[in-house]
Order: sequence, then C-alpha cells, then structure tokens
Amino acid sequence: MTSNHLPRARRLLWVWCAALALVIELAATPHGAVARTTPEFEALPLVRSRQNHLLLRAFINGRPAWLTVDSGAPVSAIAVNRRQYFRLKPTTAESSLPARVQINGAFNNVAIARELRIGGLTLVDEPVVTVDLGGSARAARMAHEPQIDGIIGADILFPTQAILDCQKQLLILKTDPNVLGSFPGFNRRGLRAVPIQVSDGYNLYVNGSVNGEPAKLMVDTGSFTTLLHRSFVRRMRIATRETPYSSSAVNLRERGVRVANIRKLTVGSVNISSKQVGVIDL
Repeated sequence: MTSNHLPRARRLLWVWCAALALVIELAATPHGAVARTTPEFEALPLVRSRQNHLLLRAFINGRPAWLTVDSGAPVSAIAVNRRQYFRLKPTTAESSLPARVQINGAFNNVAIARELRIGGLTLVDEPVVTVDLGGSARAARMAHEPQIDGIIGADILFPTQAILDCQKQLLILKTDPNVLGSFPGFNRRGLRAVPIQVSDGYNLYVNGSVNGEPAKLMVDTGSFTTLLHRSFVRRMRIATRETPYSSSAVNLRERGVRVANIRKLTVGSVNISSKQVGVIDL
C-alpha cells in the first residue's frame, strides 16, 4: 500500500507483549522470524543485534537499509552520514514542513525520502530527521556487526497501529488504516494490557513502581536495557556498582552506566522480582 499522509496517532495506546513492552527478554542469539502478510496487515521479521536493538530491513529510495525500531523516538531518523547514499532531499521553501527540528537541545535538519518501503508498505515523500548516529556506529564496529542506517519512530509506528511481538520478533503494521480490528491470528493468551500515556512530544509512558515507590516509565524499544534515572535511584538509596558500559543518545554525550538490583519492579499489574537495571543520568 502507498500512502502520502498517515493519520495522527491516538492519545491512548494499548500495547501487548508476552511479558511487557518495556523489558525485552529474548534469547541471546538472534533467530529469524517468518514474515506474514495479509492485504491489510504486514508482519515483518526483526533481527536482534548484539547491542540489544531490534532491527528491520527497509528500502530508502530503492536502497537497502537497517533501521532500529525505536518507540522512544518521536520522529523517524536517518544517519546524517548516509544522507547522500540514500539520496535524501532537503525540504523546499514551499513546504509546510520545518527545515530543522530540535532534539535533546540541539537542531537537526529535516530531509525527504522520496520512497520509504517497509515490507509491503510504501511511504511517499516521507520526512525524516538527519542525526549523528556515530555512537551507535562505533559500538557496531566493536561488536563486528552492521551499522544501523536509521530509526523508525513513533511517526510511523502510531498511524500503522504497530504491534511489537517480542517473543516471535515480529513488527506487525496495519497497512490499511480504514480496516477495523487487529492482526488476525495474534494470540493474546496470557497477556496483560497496560495503558500507555502519550505525551505532547509523542513519548510513551506507563505507570509502575520500583521497590514499592511509584514511578513513571518510558517505553523505549530503542534502549539497550531497562534504565533508571540516577537521582531517583539515589533518593531510593539503592546500591549501584560500576560497569564497563556507556550509553549515548542523539545530541547527548556518552554517559557511564552503573547497575542496580531492584527487589521488585512493577509495570501496570506485571511484577518482576530481582531485576538488574542500568542507572544513568536521564
């Protein structure tokens, strides 16, 4: 299906996942999944990288790309050093789109992909933000795996009513927005629905608790692990220890990651006991 414009996302989403959408507990070795297609839906196989990212094969202006599925990104993005390779075009003066957008306190240019193809879904004149993914590229080289070319964000995941099946490593997209209902054959047995609040900036949050203390948690499938804010952990007087790992984000410097053991992590009505989480300055 080809689309020039996708409808705006609803303010309240329900996400289904075998355990929960926040914590992706998959096998250590990536394994393939089989794509399933109907006229109204597309189930696309994902690959789990050594950096714990879920990658999707896509085509940008006819050229293959690896994109990370990132529910924490309000907009989709392409690595700035791949802009010429994918033949992205700048916005024009006549366009209603801004030439730049602000991300984490800095400005990034907006570009246009003439054609972005994800499975059977083709998006025409799709706006993307060009960002520096150098931190991710360095980590990929160290892990001896392909570098990611960009990010699929909420601007695509919301209108397609995306379902991320963590157990089967599938991304399910609704290719026809006029069709009612959900993906046929999707098994919800044993799952619990957790309401997600959508912020004005299109970030997803769920209510939870850490060792009994109420907490608001972002659902971010682009994060390599579950993370807690350092000041929150200090206030809770939870012990942490150093790790050799660091974390980076668009327009933010690399930050050292510490680790803490949480006696009880709760997301909605789902309880997780004795969970190790990363601790950084968010």
